Parts: sequence; structure tokens; C-alpha cells
Amino acid sequence: MQDLKVNRRRFLQGSGGLLLGTLVFSSGPIALLAPSQTWAMQMNTLPSDAASQLLLVVRRIYPHDRMEDAVYAFAVKALDERASADPSILPQLEKGLAELDTLAGGKWASLDEHQQVALLEKIQNSDFFELVRGTSVNSLYSNELAYEHFGYEGASFPKGGYLMRGFNDLKWLPAAPADASPSAF
Repeated sequence: MQDLKVNRRRFLQGSGGLLLGTLVFSSGPIALLAPSQTWAMQMNTLPSDAASQLLLVVRRIYPHDRMEDAVYAFAVKALDERASADPSILPQLEKGLAELDTLAGGKWASLDEHQQVALLEKIQNSDFFELVRGTSVNSLYSNELAYEHFGYEGASFPKGGYLMRGFNDLKWLPAAPADASPSAF
């Protein structure tokens, strides 16, 4: 009979890992939505250290100074889901992260921001970079936390459209004369 005891480290190794973080900005739209200052996202395939480094890669590719890591974590989660679905993705991600460390002459994540960006620019035509960039753009900018960060209210159609929801409320402009618009047929 196998030993059924599983410690935390063994559990995390066997089931991918966790991406952990703390909200930096205690006020703002994302902090208002969050139930606490700390967050965690379960990874199915990516180890925790790779997920953390990918979060930093995504942040450098799509820099927004005041956007919380919790928003960037959705891009890492999308990469993790792709790695779970396609066995060729995890080795590609690991190879790309290792290449960044090699180019850095140590740990890429320990370099300053400008050096990190310079090394990412060197590999911007690689399959790794294209995978991270292409997957991240959709997941990063199409989630509710990003909408909150940018002040985007979402799609207008389910809310009745834009016409009566701010489109025509320019109080600071004078009304246009009637002859400024084309006549109806």
C-alpha cells in the first residue's frame, strides 16, 4: 500500500503550482472588488516559479504601471490552460524562460526593468515570445479586472446601447444648428 500522506510541497509539485500575490494599491477599482489584499491562482501545469516568471514577462510585454499583478495572473492562467491542453506548450515555455536566464547570465527576473525589456526585445521574434504575447493580449484585456482598471464599462448592447448612456451628454458643447445635419430622406 502506498503512503497516502501528501505534504503541501508534494501536492503543489504534482498539480502544477500556485501563482500568489498581494495587491499593492490598497485603493482603486481592483482593490474595491477584491475580498482581501492577497490572491492566489491555481496552476494545473505550470510550476509556481515558471508562473511567477511568466507573470513578469507578461508585465514587461504589456506594461501598465498601476495595474495589479492579479490582472496579469489571468494571462498566466491562459498560458497554463494552453499548456494543459497541448503537451508541446510547457516545454516551449520552459525553454523560453531558460533562454531568458541564459541571455541574462543568471536570473532574468533579477535584472532591472530596462535590462529585462532589452532581452525581451532580442527574442521578440521567437516562438516563445509570440506564444506569450499572443495568448496574453486576449486574456489580459478581456477580463473584468482589466475593465475596472481602465474604466471600461463593457459591451453597450446588453445595457441598451450608448445613445442614452453617455453618448449624447456633451453639456459643454453648444447644440449644433439644424442645417449642420443632412436632411432625412
